[in-house]
Amino acid sequence: MATSLTEDIRTSATWSIVLSVLMMVTGVIALLVPAITGVTVTLFMGWLLIFSGILHLGYAWRASGAGAVIWEILVAVVYAVAGVYLLANPVMGLAALTLALVMYLVLESALEFVLGFSLRSVAGSGWFVFDGIVTLVLAVLIARGFPASSTWAIGTLVAISMFFSGLTRLMLSAVVRRVTA
Repeated sequence: MATSLTEDIRTSATWSIVLSVLMMVTGVIALLVPAITGVTVTLFMGWLLIFSGILHLGYAWRASGAGAVIWEILVAVVYAVAGVYLLANPVMGLAALTLALVMYLVLESALEFVLGFSLRSVAGSGWFVFDGIVTLVLAVLIARGFPASSTWAIGTLVAISMFFSGLTRLMLSAVVRRVTA
């Protein structure tokens, strides 16, 4: 029984390694064509927003009280309109997502600075400040290059995330294989 379990774990780890490498290759390909990756992300977001709008509309039927029903329907309409807009205008949607990304990075940077300075007596808290600086520089680079940065920012960040997610999974799967050897 233990041998069967060990073999099952090794087989799963092997498949995980294969999928990890595929994820890393996909990340590299996405990095080579960031504009296409960005538009793809925009289209995916559009469909997610439409699906979320449908779910909110469905939830409106379960809500209690007229006010809750109206608010759920309004939220559903906002989601659906935003989703349809992204699907109908993926390039403009990509620009909107890029601006949203800049706002997110500025906010994240501010929070990292606050955290770093509020924990300054704790060893290693300087890394929060460093993270805040790097995040703010990234936000400024993307904002200064706008609207041209729309063609690369989202796609590049998604591609890098895909690559490193694959790399992390690969390292963990390799450890599992070594442990079960």
